[in-house]
Amino acid sequence: MQAEQKKIIRLLKTARGQMDGILRMVEEDRYCIDISQQLMATEAILNKINKEILAAHLKHCVAQATSKEEQEQKIDELISMLGRIMK
Repeated sequence: MQAEQKKIIRLLKTARGQMDGILRMVEEDRYCIDISQQLMATEAILNKINKEILAAHLKHCVAQATSKEEQEQKIDELISMLGRIMK
């Protein structure tokens, strides 16, 4: 997952920078719509990061499971996680 890890770290740092910017905007009492737009942009990056992590889980963790039972367990974990996300 080394290549994905570098991409994920870069995206997380971008999201952290955006959050710092949003905090400044709130402290400066900036226009609400501008703040909301920045929040939505940050949410989009976080969603992208989550997709990357879940894809890595499927490609690596599930694919490298040593038994059918272990694969099914990892898939069930993913299904459970998606159930919590989609509520």
